[in-house]
Amino acid sequence: MNADSTRWRPTARLDTLRQRAAALQTVRAFFAARGVLEVETPLLVRHPVSDPQLANLPSALGVRPGQPCFLHTSPEYHMKRLLAAGAPDIYQLGKVFRDGELGPRHRPEFTLVEWYRRGQDLDACITESCELISAVGERLGRAIPAPLRTSYRDLFIRHAGIDPLESGLAGIQARAAALVPGGVPAALAAGLGERRTAWLDLLLVQAVEPALRDQALVVVEQYPAAQAALARLHPADARVAERFEIYLDGVELANGYHELAEAGEQRRRFAADRSERRALGLPDVEPDEWLLAALESGLPDCCGVALGFDRLLMACLGLDDIAAVVAFSAPEGD
Repeated sequence: MNADSTRWRPTARLDTLRQRAAALQTVRAFFAARGVLEVETPLLVRHPVSDPQLANLPSALGVRPGQPCFLHTSPEYHMKRLLAAGAPDIYQLGKVFRDGELGPRHRPEFTLVEWYRRGQDLDACITESCELISAVGERLGRAIPAPLRTSYRDLFIRHAGIDPLESGLAGIQARAAALVPGGVPAALAAGLGERRTAWLDLLLVQAVEPALRDQALVVVEQYPAAQAALARLHPADARVAERFEIYLDGVELANGYHELAEAGEQRRRFAADRSERRALGLPDVEPDEWLLAALESGLPDCCGVALGFDRLLMACLGLDDIAAVVAFSAPEGD
């Protein structure tokens, strides 16, 4: 018998799995009470995402020779196609996959709650997102207070001493050198290169997010336009996007957008992603023409949110490793 004969056992305690089941019921009841339809979309997709920060897991199964499939990083594209085809408000609760993500808060396979609400403005979307988080917290015995709402810009001014909308690259690099513990290693600096957004992300992780740990629930709004992803730009200030993120105990839980509906702008963003991928030496990805066709057909005005279910459980139960809230931690070692 193998010397370590207990490694077959689950990574989560059985009482934690019961709490997980209760939380899943709470999510479904929350959306059912609001008339939001649960849907299922394919895990296997033809097109990987273009975002240079994400990597799809490839599948050995292909559509045809020379055309591989990938496990999706999010059901977003298919859900938007459903909306463009006339679907009502929808949500999905299921597995997503991201290559290269492994650590106490990351696994290549995890559970995501994603939903889209037609005709909802961003304020209502933020309120509803926080209500869902609080409902799960209440079911698991944790009272979550009303959120602190702040802008990305104000957080950086307060905690990093820099204006992320106005500061040049040299100023951002100088603040990183001053605030990153031990300074910025030469290899890391070389990898970040001249990418202003990458340096802001470094400051976010090293200087801003640690300051949120004692604030319980925090909503960060108005991300820079360069970080708009699939969100619309703010109609009153094109320097920022109608995008927000929600943190609990300093851990990012959710990412939400007033969804971009303009096919031409989406195509331009895909092209910008491809250009950045080439500069970084990453594999090229073709734009998802099915998504673009759906946008051209007409995506209804809507807001969408993706919420990391496993991280929410970790926070509500006071656990510090994602393995403790899933039955078996994938991938498993020998």
